Amino acid sequence: MILVNLLPHREAARKRRREAFFVALGIAALTGGLLCGAVYSWYQAQISGQQGKNTFLKTEITRLENQIKEIAGLQQEIAALRARQMAVEDLQGNRNLPVYLLDELVRQLPDGVYLSTMKQDNQSVMLTGVAQSNERVSELLRNLGNNSPWLTRPELIEITGRTITLGARDQRRVANFSMRVGLRRATDVQKAAASAAGSSGAAVGKPAQPGMAAAKS
Repeated sequence: MILVNLLPHREAARKRRREAFFVALGIAALTGGLLCGAVYSWYQAQISGQQGKNTFLKTEITRLENQIKEIAGLQQEIAALRARQMAVEDLQGNRNLPVYLLDELVRQLPDGVYLSTMKQDNQSVMLTGVAQSNERVSELLRNLGNNSPWLTRPELIEITGRTITLGARDQRRVANFSMRVGLRRATDVQKAAASAAGSSGAAVGKPAQPGMAAAKS
């Protein structure tokens, strides 16, 4: 017996293919949406994490800037305190400068030299006087420049000769002079003394050279 299929099988096949296509399309769309949602969520998490890091960095930077300002203020206060301390030390050390000045002038003044006036202006002292000869003035300059820890840089401003009468037959030639000399501060003298003590200690503790020992022997 011959069987003939009179149903629209082609339309049914096309319908099944369309349904399968739409199902596959829906699955692809759903998969794509899930992937996009996952990627979006991941990027949002990264952005949130970076924003949190940026906020933390800004907070730390602000805190460090405040600390830097506090440190700068402390440094200024320390510098001001040191300046005050140095000023007080200078005042305490310099209050005895007139005594040191007079004592040094007595020590360094050679015979035959007499001072008539002395004027101090800060760390400069102007001296005027009379000497028996120009050599006495030169000796005074050498003493003030080399032998005194308190006086330094003597400078002869003027020297003139004149004749004085001591008696009816006694006339002598003398030299009037004026000079300027620097007066060291007490702190400078202490530093120079400490440096000299350190240098002398190093020289004493230094061993002799072999060649020098052989030459001495």
